[in-house]
Amino acid sequence: MAAPQALIVHDKCPCAKELNKAVDLVRQREHRELQAQGEETLTKTRYLWLQSPWNGTDCQREHFQTLKVDALKVGRAWAIKETFADFWDYPYTESAHQFFDRGFLGDSLATPAYHGLREDPQTPSAGVTRLYETSHTCAAAEGMNAQIQLLKTNARGYRNFTQYRIAILFHCGKLDLYPAGRPS
Repeated sequence: MAAPQALIVHDKCPCAKELNKAVDLVRQREHRELQAQGEETLTKTRYLWLQSPWNGTDCQREHFQTLKVDALKVGRAWAIKETFADFWDYPYTESAHQFFDRGFLGDSLATPAYHGLREDPQTPSAGVTRLYETSHTCAAAEGMNAQIQLLKTNARGYRNFTQYRIAILFHCGKLDLYPAGRPS
């Protein structure tokens, strides 16, 4: 590891992505099991589980409500994802820790579907709750990366890496380009 003293902090968007991926993984597995039994309950329901329930049409919402109350594993995975959405609204670090301590998610983070949220098997909540402790996010780095990608796109390629590096430093390096003695 290049920086062993670094703390892992999970942002909201990557966590939501991992939770959506986990819900879809559970849905796929359960769909295969149901198809083997000759049932088509979960056929063409992928986006019902991944989108917000209030974003669909009335017919989709009604269909989703009936699926949600069935004894499906994907329904439990979806409920975990929705419960976790409330986590980001907690105002204090202690509240965030209690969210995991109270067992709202139970052992669900121990399942392979939720492995993306776990960097340490002993403390599945460490990286997520650390966001409250450090109040650092990846937003600045992601913004910088977006600027670099825009440079790359606008240039339609650079002759070599040195030219690309110079462009990045020029546009993103916050250089003081005023001559010496001139106020900025």
